[in-house]
This record gives sequence, structure tokens and C-alpha cells, in this order.
Amino acid sequence: MTPATSPESADGSTQPIVRTAAGAVRGRREGSLTVFRGIPFAQPPVGDARFQAPRPTRPWDGTRDAFAFGPPPPQESGFQGRDLLLNSPTGDDWLTVNVWTPDPDPAALRPVMAWIYGGAYKLGHSGSPGYDARHIAREGDVVVVTLNYRVGMEGFARMDGAPANRGLLDQVAALEWVRENITAFGGDPGQVTVFGESAGAGSVASLLAMPSAAGLFRRAIAQSVPGTYFSDELARDIAAALAAEVGLRPTVADLSTVDPRQLPAAGEALSAKMRQYEDRWGQVVPTQTPFSPVVDGEVLPATPWQALAAGAARDVELIAGHNKDEFRLFLALGGQLGKISDEQAAAALRMFGPGPDGEQAYRAAFPDASPSDLYERVQTDWLFNMPSLHLAEAQTAGGGRAHVYELTWPAPGNGGALGACHGLDIPLLFGTFDADIGALLFAGSEPSPEAEALSSRFRAAWTAFARTGDPGWPSYDTERRLVQVLDADPHVTAYPEETSRRLWQDHTFLAMPLIN
Repeated sequence: MTPATSPESADGSTQPIVRTAAGAVRGRREGSLTVFRGIPFAQPPVGDARFQAPRPTRPWDGTRDAFAFGPPPPQESGFQGRDLLLNSPTGDDWLTVNVWTPDPDPAALRPVMAWIYGGAYKLGHSGSPGYDARHIAREGDVVVVTLNYRVGMEGFARMDGAPANRGLLDQVAALEWVRENITAFGGDPGQVTVFGESAGAGSVASLLAMPSAAGLFRRAIAQSVPGTYFSDELARDIAAALAAEVGLRPTVADLSTVDPRQLPAAGEALSAKMRQYEDRWGQVVPTQTPFSPVVDGEVLPATPWQALAAGAARDVELIAGHNKDEFRLFLALGGQLGKISDEQAAAALRMFGPGPDGEQAYRAAFPDASPSDLYERVQTDWLFNMPSLHLAEAQTAGGGRAHVYELTWPAPGNGGALGACHGLDIPLLFGTFDADIGALLFAGSEPSPEAEALSSRFRAAWTAFARTGDPGWPSYDTERRLVQVLDADPHVTAYPEETSRRLWQDHTFLAMPLIN
């Protein structure tokens, strides 16, 4: 797999050609980088391939132009609305990768970073403008790969006749493509770092626990790991409710009769009325997403915390971290900022607090907190912060090495009221302040020098870790508990959320059960 002759485009710039295992692809020079978009890593998962594990892509003759992102997998509209999907490419070739490389020279052997997007396991597309990886690739002198995977019912609904966690299997197939092909793009297949945020971080955590992913990456970065993993029984019960939304059974035979682009409507409909299932699904219901990785015993044998504590990923170096005010984003999107009653706070504390006296424990630990503060704090802790911290602690318990960070710098949008909320790390890492969630959190304003400096700090730490395994701060241990605080004045200190850590120190994150 070597670069071929590079013809010139109409504007005189070169268009490098790289030969992959399936055929030649033509990229574009964009500044100091060469970018390849929309390269298939698996067959379109439609027809008899639908709801199945990804199948190797078919070879092609000639040279394939890799100028445009592949189409997004079928999905709900999300808070960005239908425009995001309407303005995206169409077609069935959802399973594609994109590559940003400083030089497609097989002798270069640069570190490789493979990005996995988030979106509650029901949204996301590697072609989203917020994931433009030019700054990471150029400043870090690394090869960056972004990938698509099936979301929603196509990727995660537990149905008869299909393997569980098809979206995770797509990610494994993409990483196998990286192993087989990335040398031709100037990357080192022995120096691969997977990184992702939110559901992407949950995917990274899952890959650490999956036997089929073993050996495909050397390092991992998990940004805001969600604590939601479904037991097989719970996943099957949710899938039955999803299928019932279209009058069908949760089987491949039944659901294959529905067009893939129509099926996300079932997830949207169920999400809108999940409250009626609270006695069966418990903590899943307030999340308003019926999708998560399934601990099925085969594709995903155990939760990431169980697997890592048992040493499943002791040879993989890990960064795990979170943002200080994760849940505030969802309060803002729901118009609830500052509007939480004491009754709502009490219900959230009972639902999400650790142990049988979670409400009393939180009220005693945060005696001056308002109802809004308690409501936000317990859900930030339960959904993201403690799962992220416990992932690092499980890694160290299993004999591996982990580094922990907390982002505390507040987003400037909405007068700073959003704090260091969920998703803020994406525009800071990618430098995409005016795209996707960056446009919301930065409110369309030019980033300040402070924001630019923190953004550069993010990229420098992440790419240094991809290159050496050292992000620039000490590894985490349960004695000193040192973490990197990412703020206007980045510094290393003992874990800042010590009050929450103590509340959760005896909690075990298990697969979520079907209640009755």
C-alpha cells in the first residue's frame, strides 16, 4: 500500500492517491495536510447485511475520489434539528472513515488518533463540522481518523437474529481497517489511540472491555464516560417497546421490513413517553434515550469497570476525565436553569444518589446547595463524573495506568451560566468554536485568547499522550489522587470533587437491570 502518482486539481494543488487493501483512493491537499473523506471500511449494512455484524468492504477498480464525507447513519434529528441531516450526503454507505494526515508517506509512521463521536448512542456523524480534525493533525503532527458507526435501532437495539452492540462492532471493524491500511497514509498501526466523548467515551470504555478489540489500539482517551450500560434483559425489554412503536416484534425479520430512515421515528416516539416505563426501567427513563451498550456476555462480556478491574486493559494507557458541570447543558436545553423545585431535587436525589440514603447523604454533604444545585450535582455525578473517575480507578486496580483530568473553565455562551458543561471539551479540543455544539457554547462570538490557549493546551496534551503515553501530568493513584485541572490557569491538584468522590466510593457501576 503505497502512494501513487499525485495529479493536479483544477486549481493546481496536488491530489495524492493512496492504495488501500480494497482499492486506490484520491485525497486532497488542504493547507499542510492531505485529507481523505468517505472511505468505506465495511459494506453498506442494508439488505441481507442489515442488523448484522459489519462485513468487509468489496474491492473496487480504478481510483475512488475521497473528497466528500459518507452519509450519516440513519438517526433522530437531535437538538440541532433536521438541517444537519438534510444537508448531509445521502445513500446507504454509512460505514466510512476519514483521514487527516500531514504526509501520506508509509515511511512516516506517525501516531494515529481515531475519534469516536458521541450522541446518546442515537445521534452522530463523523462528517459533522465540529469534528474537523485539521488542528489536531497539524499541531500534533499526527494522523487523525474519524469514523461512522450505526446508532439507534440499527446499531444498538437488542433483537432476535442479530448480534448485540452492532455499533460497537462497527467501531472494531473501523479499527481493523486502520490496522490494515493506515501505514499507507503515514500512520503507525502500532501507535493507535482511540478517543471519544460522551457516548463516544462510553464506546471507548466498551472497546477496552471487548475481546474483539484487543490489540487494535495502544492508548485510549475517554471524555465524559456515561455510566449507562444495559443488562441483556433490560435491553430486550426496551427493544420490544421500540418495535411496538411500529407495530412489530423485536426481530430482524420484522424490523427489516421498515426503511432504515423511517426506523428512528420509533426511538423518538418512545423517548417522548419513557416515563410510563419507570417501574420497569428505573434510572434509564430520565435519560430519555433507549440505547446504550448491552452487557450481552459475548460481544461485551462485562461492564468496563468490571473488566478493567480484572485487568482486561492493563496494557492500554488511559486518560479518563469529565467536565465540572456536565448536567447543566441538559438543564439549559430543557429551559430548567434555576427553576428546579425542592420536590424535583428530592426525587432526583432518591433516583440517582448512591445507596438507600442517597438523598440524605447529598443534603448532608452539600448543606448550602440550592435545589437546582443538588438536582444538577447528583445527575452530573451519576451520569458522567463518577463513571469517568471510577473507570480510571478500575484501570489502576487492574494493574494498568490512567491519567485523570477535570475541565473547569466555563463556556462563555449565555453569560457564562452554562459553566463547564457537557460537550464543552469538543470545541476546545478540535478548535471548532463556531460549529455544532461550539456555536451554542460560544454563542457565535470570537474565541478569546484565553479560550484559544486552553484549546491549544487540550490538543498538546492529547497528542503528546498519543505519541508517548504521557499527557504532561502524573498518573492517577488512590493515595495522592492527582488530576489535571483544565482552566485558564491549568494546574495539577488532588481530585477537586472530593466530596462527591467520597459519596460514591463504595458504589459499583453494574449493568442496569430490568426491575420487574
